[in-house]
Amino acid sequence: MATVVELKVGLHCEECIKKILKAIKKIEDIETYNVDPQLNKVIVTGNVTTEEVIRALQKIGKTASNWEGD
Repeated sequence: MATVVELKVGLHCEECIKKILKAIKKIEDIETYNVDPQLNKVIVTGNVTTEEVIRALQKIGKTASNWEGD
């Protein structure tokens, strides 16, 4: 069963986005991922937990929090 993880992350520049995508790609069992720079939102789908994605982003120095709005 795929889980959808939506996180609020500061996406300031192309370099930030590249780092975030690289970190997300390293997570096991992901199916899809998307970054929305306008909303500062990262969406990851797969057999992952919110904590796993947040940890991966923290390793590269990014602060991530749960996405509140739907």
